[in-house]
Amino acid sequence: MVNIGVLGAGHLGKIHLKLLKEIPEVNVVGFYDADGSRAKTVEKESGIRSFSSVHILLEQCEALDIVTPTLTHFALASDAIKKSKHVFIEKPVTATVDEAKKLMELSYEANVKAQVGHIERFNPAFIVAAPYLNNPMFIETHRLAEFNPRGTDVSVIHDLMIHDIDIVLSVVKSPVKKISASGVAVVSDSPDIANARLEFDNGCVANLTASRISMKNMRKSRFFQHNAYISVDFLKKNSEIIRLKNLDGEPGPLDVVIDLGSKGRKQIYFESPQTGEANALKDELTAFIQSIISDTEPPVTLEDGYNALKVAHAVAEKLKYSVTFSV
Repeated sequence: MVNIGVLGAGHLGKIHLKLLKEIPEVNVVGFYDADGSRAKTVEKESGIRSFSSVHILLEQCEALDIVTPTLTHFALASDAIKKSKHVFIEKPVTATVDEAKKLMELSYEANVKAQVGHIERFNPAFIVAAPYLNNPMFIETHRLAEFNPRGTDVSVIHDLMIHDIDIVLSVVKSPVKKISASGVAVVSDSPDIANARLEFDNGCVANLTASRISMKNMRKSRFFQHNAYISVDFLKKNSEIIRLKNLDGEPGPLDVVIDLGSKGRKQIYFESPQTGEANALKDELTAFIQSIISDTEPPVTLEDGYNALKVAHAVAEKLKYSVTFSV
């Protein structure tokens, strides 16, 4: 049984509290929220104890789930790690790259488990597609959201695009060589729509688009590799796999075949792997708990969070010189 505390009882924090209660190996000791009025309301609604300070909560926990504003992540996580507590930190891992690097160093010294909440790694559509991904050389992602004032205190890069940055980095096993970006600030003081082009040492190119001022929601990624095309719809939670294989003998009446001339003929195979029902947030919290119990590395490490943040910051820096403001 893992005794865990939650920091932050806002919209997402309340969901974390609810899901943690559903995990058999977890004992939710309590939570802390800086807003006293909200803390009382959540305590009454959830039946989970509200603590008056982070320090008191920490003393009674062996793990901490940090669901507070990004600017507070480093101070809270570093304090917990120094007290040898395991930590789960919502994305982005910290406000700055230097903070993320320091957290990595602290976690190594304290020998604790630390996981970053890049939830799309646990999306069932990505999980079933991952075995088919083999050295993709072109990736295109679209993450579009209808406007919501919540979250506009940061750019669309750290709000939305960072999800796809993490997915791309988890798939492309090569260093980033070059980054290009452009964006537009439409309704806020930071970019609301942006496009980034990541070029890797192995020749792969990833084209990422993120918007929070769209008419409809979309979260879709397309991966192109030798003899295959993989489409992952993170919103609808389904995947499509299209593969080419050399044709041996004569095709059947329903087979789809393309003639490549001197390169022979290839048969096209269409697959739609079954995803089933899954709660990605509950799954990632469960994975964190299991890493503590089994003393194994969490599936999304602080290094993963650091790498995604480093690229996100580089994209944001490029936007400083290219962003335009809507009239």
